[in-house]
Amino acid sequence: MIAIVIGAAAFLCTPAPARPDQLQNIPAVELVRKTVDIELKASKDAENLMFRSHKQTSSGSQTKLFVQTRDAMAAMLIAVNDQPLTTQQRQAEEGRLQNLIKNPDELKRKKKQERDDAERTNRIMRALPDAFLYEYAGTEKGNAKVGKEGDELIRLKFRPNPKYDPPSRVEQVLTGMQGFVLIDAKRQRIAKMDGTLFKEVGFGWGILGHLDRGGNFLVEQADVGDDIWAITRMRLSFTGKAFLFKNIAFKHDEVFSEFRRVPDNLSFAEGVALLHKQEPAREEAKNGNKGP
Repeated sequence: MIAIVIGAAAFLCTPAPARPDQLQNIPAVELVRKTVDIELKASKDAENLMFRSHKQTSSGSQTKLFVQTRDAMAAMLIAVNDQPLTTQQRQAEEGRLQNLIKNPDELKRKKKQERDDAERTNRIMRALPDAFLYEYAGTEKGNAKVGKEGDELIRLKFRPNPKYDPPSRVEQVLTGMQGFVLIDAKRQRIAKMDGTLFKEVGFGWGILGHLDRGGNFLVEQADVGDDIWAITRMRLSFTGKAFLFKNIAFKHDEVFSEFRRVPDNLSFAEGVALLHKQEPAREEAKNGNKGP
């Protein structure tokens, strides 16, 4: 399930709404199947966005600005542990960005990695209807961070489908996962998914290893304006082994905010320039709000 949150840039447009009472009358797995179809279709028509992230890990926090471009995702570190970058840190970050701008091969490799991550995410998404058994578990209201504010979210509990045969190691992790998903009833969009490993499971992505029992992930998605849906939070907590002997452990909680549209045809260099313009504007606004 980790693949569903890799490449957090699945920013999606909203299709025509359906009536909640119509959805409640269909089998839970069919609601998931319809929702997955809509998510996959919408991912092909995604709007390019600029946004901000704040990631908290066991070693501290990082704040970044991101912008989607036609070449690859451009990202710029702007704070560490909620403090502005030092001169040395700024120089290192600028050097990294300029290397990508001046090195087409590096930029192509970055774009390929993003495509590979997106394909793994889509493979996990396509597996959801078959990999789990679902049951209705009530409803709740969406808010500014999850779903469409004020709209009904349908809660489904899920557990592994014993008849599911994973086609590859990418999907293997689903066989040990259980939890719940919230689906926006009108738009049939995934608003939240929370899963926990109840047993040790193997995983792939080019390496052999396993994830330990107790690992957890959480993904939240919401309408961030103009009927554009975006991931607003990702939380991961997993331990395990890679290559059967190397210990792995990762834990982070990342929140995304300040979404706005950008032109679809931005080049990577233009995206970086936009990031440079955004940061001074954000700092000026913050300082201006402090008063004298």
